[in-house]
Amino acid sequence: MSSKELLGIEPLELKFPFELKKQISCSLQLFNKTDEYVAFKVKTTSPKKYCVRPNSGIMLPRSTCDVIVTMQAQRDAPPDMQCKDKFLVQSVIVNQGVTARDITPEMFAKESGNVVDEVKLKVVYVSPPQPPSPVPEESEEGSSPRPSLSDNSSLNAAELIAATRAYAEPQEKSSETTALISRLTEEKNSAIQQNSKLRHEVELMRQEISKQGGGFSFMFVMIIALLGILLGYLVKT
Repeated sequence: MSSKELLGIEPLELKFPFELKKQISCSLQLFNKTDEYVAFKVKTTSPKKYCVRPNSGIMLPRSTCDVIVTMQAQRDAPPDMQCKDKFLVQSVIVNQGVTARDITPEMFAKESGNVVDEVKLKVVYVSPPQPPSPVPEESEEGSSPRPSLSDNSSLNAAELIAATRAYAEPQEKSSETTALISRLTEEKNSAIQQNSKLRHEVELMRQEISKQGGGFSFMFVMIIALLGILLGYLVKT
């Protein structure tokens, strides 16, 4: 079996949505393509810049392993957003029963005669995902949305008339209500003026009666009574 067939690795490019002063992670999946126990180790050219978990381990036959690679927050962006960092995934067949604690650097040393599979991975910076566009507000609960007049190209004549009425009716009702309120206000103001005028005239008559020593004719009493009735009616109105 060729050493190149030990592990399947996906993806072969580590893509980081680069943002300044923000820690960013991406995942890497390893797949043991053999019926053997395989030890692996992940190395990088910038060990202080990246954190790899797990960076080594033992994979059972035909098993998978997810590796998380985290880039530390960066203060400066590289020129033209090009990254020269590289990763190296090494793998070697080991005996059954070997654990992660038994892994040593010597296992991956070709000088010792070990058959080591090596796969190089690139690092690529990509633009961060854009925020979603604002969602249009839904119509109020219990009310049906009105058809847009901008879409009247897809409406037939009846639908267009209904849409026009739907917009025109509230405006007509609003105009009628405004006119009614204005008319009632004018009538009320007129009644208040008349009421004030009558009160003034009654007061003048009372003063005139007082000057004459209380004597007054029957006709004068009727006039006062009628004025009182009219004054009460206007007050109620």
